[in-house]
Amino acid sequence: MTRSASPSSPAGEAPETSTAVFCRGVTKTYGEGSTRVTALRGIDLEVRPGELLMLVGPSGCGKTTLISVIAGILEQDEGECRVFGLDVKSLSPAEKSRYRGKMVGFVFQSFNLVPTLTACENASLPLLIAGLPRREAYGRTREILDRVGLHGRETALPLELSGGQQQRVAIARALVHEPRLIVCDEPTSSLDHETGHKVMEMLRQVAVHRTRSLVIVTHDARIFSFADRIARMDDGKILEVSEPSASRESA
Repeated sequence: MTRSASPSSPAGEAPETSTAVFCRGVTKTYGEGSTRVTALRGIDLEVRPGELLMLVGPSGCGKTTLISVIAGILEQDEGECRVFGLDVKSLSPAEKSRYRGKMVGFVFQSFNLVPTLTACENASLPLLIAGLPRREAYGRTREILDRVGLHGRETALPLELSGGQQQRVAIARALVHEPRLIVCDEPTSSLDHETGHKVMEMLRQVAVHRTRSLVIVTHDARIFSFADRIARMDDGKILEVSEPSASRESA
């Protein structure tokens, strides 16, 4: 059973737990009256420590809403959502900001790199925002850039990098502050097959760790084999959670 965080535990300091993400009965709606849309309809989901779990399903089925709730960007209406034992809904806005800044790393489809900053500057942003001295932040960032295969490209601007290299910078930015949860929204959809596979191989090698979990939203069936488990969604519900081969057969 997942343990709750102690009321005295500072936000972002997760207690030890055997479950990385624990969702029970999570609901989320947008709008009111005739414009009301139900995005999540009682989501039950568990993600294990050290696991790469993919969320798949048609557009508009609630995948991005779900990872936004898990990451503390959106608040669910009902239900329970705990990340490494922390009750995300109970956190104040300031605590949620600290939670995202310390415990969560984000990787987006569009990379979201600042065009006027170098690879090192872009990837070091979480450390600089957290107040780490620039020299120390850049030193740690260069180590991460080396690990994701960007040695020698630290001073390159985004427009001087290929799509795959830009995604590697985004992944380095997600990893640099050593979060326990990484959420990725369509990380390979804008990449060709070979580059997408290289990015996923690198994610599995560098990002997956026994104390860190990855949740990846994707439509890209080409990368399903990189998942430990796949959760299939439709109409705001989790239909099944299965091994990659079973999910490919039912896709």
